[in-house]
Amino acid sequence: MKKIVLVEDDLKLCELLANYFRQQQFEVVTVSDGHLATDTIIQHQPDLVVLDLMLPGVDGLTICRNVRPMINSKILILTASDDDIDHVAGLEIGADDFVNKPIKPRVLLARIRMLLRRGEEEPVAAADNSSVVGNLSESTATECSHGGLDLNCLRKSCSLDDETICLTDSEFDLLWLLACRPDEVLSREFLVKSTRGIEYDGLDRTIDNKIVSLRKKLKDNPTLPRKIITVRGKGYLFVPDRW
Repeated sequence: MKKIVLVEDDLKLCELLANYFRQQQFEVVTVSDGHLATDTIIQHQPDLVVLDLMLPGVDGLTICRNVRPMINSKILILTASDDDIDHVAGLEIGADDFVNKPIKPRVLLARIRMLLRRGEEEPVAAADNSSVVGNLSESTATECSHGGLDLNCLRKSCSLDDETICLTDSEFDLLWLLACRPDEVLSREFLVKSTRGIEYDGLDRTIDNKIVSLRKKLKDNPTLPRKIITVRGKGYLFVPDRW
């Protein structure tokens, strides 16, 4: 039986969701106080955490940041905010998904099951990811555009809002790889193998350093990036509608 820790200060909503999840054969632990959430999550090591963003005492983003290094659980954040800054910040510190309030229990359940399936399939997905290395280099596409960003693979040229951006060949290759797979989290293993032709040893920071350089050159706030974002423990995500 899969275990969920549900962190929600709206007691009526918390009870409703907990009962619903139990009917769907989940074990559910509930917490209503942000001060208690971190210890409860770490103690129970659940398969998934459903975490309200706005909580008394300690907010959901802080809890997510605190527990992420201590658990392997999927984290789904509930939010009444449509502000994408909250979403970006959540992904940066380790959240796996967001669901906006008001909540439809069936929709939430579907997202939970999707996350749990993804967790079970990740080792296979990682192998598949490695098997497609080289596909991009074999692609017939020579141009890629998102908003004000224009890339030409043959010329290795990049422009943003009609301003030429000077990139090294390796920076361009990395940006091209990300831009050709928008809204897809690309792992460091995949990026290293695809751009450098070697296996990732878990210590190489070359990709991370190039991402920092790209953010600076492409006017993406390095403190809170919105165009190329870090998905904690997974890799990098190119967000196509922010260019």
